[in-house]
Amino acid sequence: MNNQTVLIIDFGGQYKELIARRVRECGVYSLIKPCDITADEIRSLSPIGIIFTGGPDSVRGSVYPSCTDEVFSLGVPVLGICYGMQYMAARLGGSVGSCDKSEYGTLDAVIDTNCPLFSGLECGQRVLMSHTDMVTVLPEGFSAAARTDLCGIAAMYDQSRRLYAVQFHPEVENTVCGTAMLRNFLYGICSAKGDYSMEDYLARQIQSVRKTVGDGRILLGLSGGVDSSVCAALLSEAVGDRLTCIYIDHGFMRQGETDEIKKAFGGRKLNFVPIDASERFISALAGVTDPETKRKIIGREFARCFEDAAKSCGNPEFLAQGTIYPDIVESGNNKSAVIKSHHNVGGLPKDLGFTGVVEPLSGLFKDEVRRLGSMLGLPDSLVNRQPFPGPGLAIRIIGEITREKLDLLRRADAIMRAEIIASGEKADQYFAVLTDTRSVGVMGDFRTYDYTLALRAVTTNDFMTCEYARLPYELLTRISSRITSEVRGINRVVYDITSKPPATIEWE
Repeated sequence: MNNQTVLIIDFGGQYKELIARRVRECGVYSLIKPCDITADEIRSLSPIGIIFTGGPDSVRGSVYPSCTDEVFSLGVPVLGICYGMQYMAARLGGSVGSCDKSEYGTLDAVIDTNCPLFSGLECGQRVLMSHTDMVTVLPEGFSAAARTDLCGIAAMYDQSRRLYAVQFHPEVENTVCGTAMLRNFLYGICSAKGDYSMEDYLARQIQSVRKTVGDGRILLGLSGGVDSSVCAALLSEAVGDRLTCIYIDHGFMRQGETDEIKKAFGGRKLNFVPIDASERFISALAGVTDPETKRKIIGREFARCFEDAAKSCGNPEFLAQGTIYPDIVESGNNKSAVIKSHHNVGGLPKDLGFTGVVEPLSGLFKDEVRRLGSMLGLPDSLVNRQPFPGPGLAIRIIGEITREKLDLLRRADAIMRAEIIASGEKADQYFAVLTDTRSVGVMGDFRTYDYTLALRAVTTNDFMTCEYARLPYELLTRISSRITSEVRGINRVVYDITSKPPATIEWE
């Protein structure tokens, strides 16, 4: 990318990806890097601004996440958020202490509108606080710029050095004017031009793919999901009929999904090759219960299937993947903590048999992928399809995978999805999980000892965080009654009411 870039330095905060998304929504490209990035690496990126994320640690400890002190003398504006503010204060000679009473949730704050970060805003603001430490003594040259009832220094700044920090989280919706604050940082302080857009990204990626591939051919695994479908559409724009799309049915698709995918892509102007590999995948997972191992095995088998397919398709030189940015961050390839491995990140054997790998969506978040899909003319039903993980139902079955369990889950999941669609209730993603817990039940006059099924439905704007959907009891009752009556082998249904964080949307 040749766009202006804002660097997000990650101190382990749960909202790092949300910060990056908010920056992009403001028309500025953002990039997340771990806090051990060197000064030379920062210089090589030529950022117009740097943002420190929050994090779970305390600078009052003997060991805490840190970055190079040169970051403060590079002449680049810096914005510290939450832990990032405390870190800035501690490293520049201020003091950080423990709160007498921690602040959690949306609170009233009074801001100093003379601070460039708050230019044009009202002095009274609603902000999201989440901290047990706070800055107690300002570093030399800094001024306080905000306060709450319990936090006397809720923001600070040194305008001469262009260093700014806030104790609250401007990236979340709970901070009402948070986006305006970020825009002030980007445009008022960092002098951003706003040169990042999906149109710009598409043009650059098409050019990049053509340069990388040359006269070569590309092999893409097409699942029918949003990411792989948008990837296929983009690659088709770039190389035309030199793209071969292979649909590998690993046996973990939802009910009727394979037939839908064949219908949707079989008649399109691309080389579409369907392969039934269900027996291969299910056999490879026999006896496996660990979710990370499942993902690695599925990634390995995908790679091997692609190798076999490549031979039958004349050995295309390049393998394409629909990898998106959160896949990389969550898999720990950004040196962040591993949240969950994605089958297309890190789980592939080194010897793929291809000249190279093409990942045109690897810099995008999910909402950006959807916008790109609409630009490429994909139907709304496909662009706005619910996310479905690459490993499919294999990670929605807790424990060992068997054909019996897959059949149970397919039928139960289909009932749940059909009932929610018919009800008109709002949920951004919903599915069923077959747990490995069995419990005693009674049907008629007979004792049963069958599986417990968990229902999961969430509302979210970005899939980085979520709240569980408040589905009506009547709807949940109807779903439960149908499943326990129609799916023999399940005698108990529970509803997951956990948000992300602390949970993830998927169970594995």
